[in-house]
Amino acid sequence: MFDDDDINEDGWGAFDEVLRRYEQLRKGEGATMLDEEEFERVIEHYFQNSNEEQALAACDIARTYYPFSASILLLRAEILTQAQKYGQALRALDEMEQYDMKNLDAVLLRADILMSQFRHEQAAQWLEQQAEEFGGKDKVELLLELSDVYDENEDFDEVYDTLKKIIAIDRRNEEALQKICFWAEFTGRLEESVALHTQLTDDDPFNALAWFNLGAAYQGLKHYEKSIDAYEYCVAIDEKFEFAYRNMADAFMRLKQYEKALEVLEKHIEIARPEDVIFEAMGYCWEKRKDYSRARQYYRQASQLSPQDDSIFFKIGETYTREKQWEKAIKAFSVALHLDKDNAAYCMAIGNCLMELNVKSEALVCYLNAVRLKPDSKSTWISLVRGLYLAGYHDEVLVQVQVAMEHCGEKGDLYYFYAASLLELGKAKEALLQLEKALTLAPGKVKLFTDLNPEYLMRTQVSELITRYKKTKRK
Repeated sequence: MFDDDDINEDGWGAFDEVLRRYEQLRKGEGATMLDEEEFERVIEHYFQNSNEEQALAACDIARTYYPFSASILLLRAEILTQAQKYGQALRALDEMEQYDMKNLDAVLLRADILMSQFRHEQAAQWLEQQAEEFGGKDKVELLLELSDVYDENEDFDEVYDTLKKIIAIDRRNEEALQKICFWAEFTGRLEESVALHTQLTDDDPFNALAWFNLGAAYQGLKHYEKSIDAYEYCVAIDEKFEFAYRNMADAFMRLKQYEKALEVLEKHIEIARPEDVIFEAMGYCWEKRKDYSRARQYYRQASQLSPQDDSIFFKIGETYTREKQWEKAIKAFSVALHLDKDNAAYCMAIGNCLMELNVKSEALVCYLNAVRLKPDSKSTWISLVRGLYLAGYHDEVLVQVQVAMEHCGEKGDLYYFYAASLLELGKAKEALLQLEKALTLAPGKVKLFTDLNPEYLMRTQVSELITRYKKTKRK
């Protein structure tokens, strides 16, 4: 079809003159005449300017002169479809097919109409049938449309199978190759994807997209070394294939090869526009290498691109905690909390730093806020009762553990704090009973108890009880 810019720049006369002659014809003035292409341009003009009534009127006039014109009938069907007059549009297509039975645009338009009427299965059947009548690029276009119909109808395996058919026809079809990478993972057909793309790369070793898809399939199967090999072939063919660098870096990170991941991410920065996720990944790699200053440098670059991303400021805070720079950590965590006021984890992080700075009362306020935000979370209650224990509020620990269990159920973690506070209150017999409950529910977490005060192990009955449960666990 044409747009107005094309119309005004044609080589056989200004469009204003065509419109003037059309108006004369419409009003029955003079003996002017328009050829079929001029009528199409007039119809397109009104259609493009959202003048449905004038466009349809022009179709009717054009048909009096060109009653067997398939292109004018197709335009009429398009206008009626746009106006959601689907029944009339289908009748126009029925008539058009008498004159042009293999018109790709008409086939696709009928499928669109059926989809708009929520007749998804009929649309799929129509396209399946018509795909047998076409070949080459037209067949590929129909199959791409069919894959979208299957997607809409939630026939996801059919989407994958249809994309395979396209690739069998055109092994370098970018749209099909890009889509099948996603659908292989979505449908859990990664092994099939490995086989498909291995064959593709054997037949066409310079197909960068095929190598990328092979790498993605291996990565989905957690075969990271093989995925890296495939991505390296991909970037050898196309050194600016940025998603290959991203995925390769992720694979190296999964293998904990952070230095290699950084090299790949540096290459990504050279060939593509900077992105927050890339800087964040680099920060993560440096953090894992325990270079916290360098990690913060990249996290801050990420935050400059995404200043509203609270998680980045939280990560900056975490690097400071690794260095025991509690006050700086609090500042970073506070920014994160300012951006997400309902995040209990950020409240707990600030509380932990305040405890390290011996500002226990303020720390307890943070823990209480965390509990208020996530009352059904075991971790928030553990932070609170641990804070109360460290602050010496042992009676309050007993109260809050009971409240916590009302929200979270009986948890061994909580019984350890309960037992420890009972010991601090001089209630040794009851403490042993509660410690036994803790050991029964969570024997592997006894370190929670012993870390609170290693002297507890000097109590014979406590050490015997713990020893007995450790032996039982080994059996």
